[in-house]
Amino acid sequence: MTGTARDYLPIIFTFIVAGGFVATTLVVTHLLGPRRKTKKKLDTFECGIDVQGNARVPFSVKYFIAAILFVLFDVEVIFMYPWAVNFQKLGVVGMIEMFSFMACFMIGFYYIIKRGALKWED
Repeated sequence: MTGTARDYLPIIFTFIVAGGFVATTLVVTHLLGPRRKTKKKLDTFECGIDVQGNARVPFSVKYFIAAILFVLFDVEVIFMYPWAVNFQKLGVVGMIEMFSFMACFMIGFYYIIKRGALKWED
């Protein structure tokens, strides 16, 4: 079942209209928007709270590591869901493939534990 270029015209038209809307909105708001730049307007503002200190204060990399590990294992669950839905159709071959997939992630999880990536205290 092959499609012709005519089949893709609605999608191309949608992209053109969406891109044109974005470009038009940016240009019109830039041309019609106010140009008053005062010290108060250019000052940093966050939820009505005055700025306190420097925003560039370094903090522990462990927060980033925990977030990346969460995403990694979350993706694992996303790949396991279709397997669970089609469990009976996949049969023994699907079971072996999923166990090998889970074994790879368990090896990674073991490595993470041994390296101490999830320990919060130094």
